[in-house]
Amino acid sequence: MQPYFYSISEFIAMGDHGVFVWSCWAIAVGMVLIFVGYSRKQRRKLIKELTIQQVRQAQRVPKKGNKTSAL
Repeated sequence: MQPYFYSISEFIAMGDHGVFVWSCWAIAVGMVLIFVGYSRKQRRKLIKELTIQQVRQAQRVPKKGNKTSAL
């Protein structure tokens, strides 16, 4: 069994296809990082909105005779 690439430079060049291979890898990794960052931003926004909603619900004063608030 022989290795396909004998050096790191041959591995990076990938037989003159390295530009296409590594650019595809860069685009894919970039898209994953963008997706992770966007998801983290959305998560922080949701947690902030839920916290505000909980504070507002805690500040509500139940009206007298309003039986729906007991449910």
